Amino acid sequence: MEISALTRSVVKRNHAIIAPDGYINSVVPGWTNCTVNVIINEQLGARLAQTLVTLRAGGQLTGQTQASQIFFFVVEGQCEVSVGSQDRTLTPGQYVYVPVGQHYRFQNPIEGTQLLTFHKVYEPLEGHATPAVFFGERDLAKAPVYMNDEALRIQELLPNELGFDMAVNIFTYRTGGHLPMVETHIMEHGLMYLQGQAIYMLDNEWYPVRKGDSIWMAPYCQQWATAMGQEDSVYIYYKNVNRFPTVM
Repeated sequence: MEISALTRSVVKRNHAIIAPDGYINSVVPGWTNCTVNVIINEQLGARLAQTLVTLRAGGQLTGQTQASQIFFFVVEGQCEVSVGSQDRTLTPGQYVYVPVGQHYRFQNPIEGTQLLTFHKVYEPLEGHATPAVFFGERDLAKAPVYMNDEALRIQELLPNELGFDMAVNIFTYRTGGHLPMVETHIMEHGLMYLQGQAIYMLDNEWYPVRKGDSIWMAPYCQQWATAMGQEDSVYIYYKNVNRFPTVM
């Protein structure tokens, strides 16, 4: 029998580890016949939202983006998606970016289909158009070596253009791979582990993490990670980019 008072989840002032053992379900209008877990949002002190949605047979996600853009990534399963005039069937590793002002519908899922989402209030940039709907897929062949280390590879999932104020990447650490420095930077992160396990250092605290775990990192939260175990360690992560630093 497990002791119910134990968890790997941790919530601090500038970071959090959210493990699946502590999930409590939420209700989102328009998202029906599904389980919604809000992993990160402004109540935590973040400027992004991250959710994990598990669809049952007949489940649907319908809505219209308003102030926030949404990035949808298929973790497992399959479903049909309609955004504007575009219709696709998405499978694991595929995704769609839905800009502001767009209607979307996800439907006809395989039982147990999981969607990971990242939401951010869009900040327009004068002289640059609001991004359009964008589809893509995970592809290690499109993940160049990071900082000359063959054990580290990053795939950028969204175009590296100034119209975008958010980036979503997939970071793959081969066995023994680790960040070459302790990072200290203005960007905020939300991430989820897709594969393997690792040790993550956040603000000089050390955490074991594994597939299914999510992490929030506030700006300037010092961070370092290393792969652990017999398989690659892989996570998908969000960061804010391409905007002038301001005082809110």
